[in-house]
This record gives sequence, structure tokens and C-alpha cells, in this order.
Amino acid sequence: MQLHRLLLIRHARAAGGHVDADRPLTEKGRRQAAAIGTWLAEAGMVPDTTLVSPARRAAQTWAQASAALESGRQPIVDSRIYDNTVEALLAAVRETSEDVRILAVVGHNPSVAELVSTLDDGRGDPVARRAVEAGFPAGGVAVFDVAAPFAAVIEGSATLTDFQVPGG
Repeated sequence: MQLHRLLLIRHARAAGGHVDADRPLTEKGRRQAAAIGTWLAEAGMVPDTTLVSPARRAAQTWAQASAALESGRQPIVDSRIYDNTVEALLAAVRETSEDVRILAVVGHNPSVAELVSTLDDGRGDPVARRAVEAGFPAGGVAVFDVAAPFAAVIEGSATLTDFQVPGG
């Protein structure tokens, strides 16, 4: 069975706004998002597919991050990511094609942090686990190894291997 990798990314620092979905990245957020892309490229984790919330800050995060990646693939905007529930995120992940090796999801808290806790099988990097448990800040990236196809992802089925806040 081919190992898959799941990248759970919380959007970078965003400004306030009257309409939540329209909140843009701050200048710091743009730098954070670019740093996410640089880190992913240097770590060799260029996603085959990226699911992005339709919220402006999430779309801007991925636009900035992907500029450092040489994939040329367009993200898939999925409104379930903006629903901000673990169930919605899992549903989106489970629909990922079996040929996708690296999947990135760019979303929001609390669902991104809750999904990390839900998926973690407890066998991964203890430093990464402690960092996530201390809080999942804007611009954070949790990296999971998944031994099954994404369609079979369930509670406790993934190994947390890293957690970073590039440019944070």
C-alpha cells in the first residue's frame, strides 16, 4: 500500500472584517503564507491536490503559498472546508482520488485543530503533538502519514509526523 500524506493548513493571519468570508490576509499573513509555500517546497511536500475554503483569507493563503511550488495545479474550492466542522473536512478528504499521494487542506480553526486530534493515532512525533496541543495558530501546518487511501481515513488512522508554523 502506497503511503499518502495529508497536510492540514490553517489559513495565515487575517484582518478583521464585517463579513467573515471576505476577511483578507494582513501583511504578516501574506509573509506567513509565502513561508508556508517555501517550507513545503524545501520539505518536498508539493500537494497533488489542494482543497481550499472559499473564504478570502484561505484562498489568499494558498495563492501565496503555491507561488513557491512548481505544481501549476489549481486548488479545488470546497465550501465544506468553510463549514468548519470535522465531519465536513473528513467528507471532503474522503472524496479524494486514490491516485493523490499528497493532499493539502487549507481551512480554519477550530475544525483543523480538531481534525488533527481526531486523526492522530498517537504513534507520531511527540514534539509535533505537544505543539498542536498548545494551540494551532494561524499559518500552522500539521503533516500526517496515512497508510490507507484517503477514502478510508477514520478516527485514529493517521500518524502526525510534523507540525510547523513557517514564518510565524
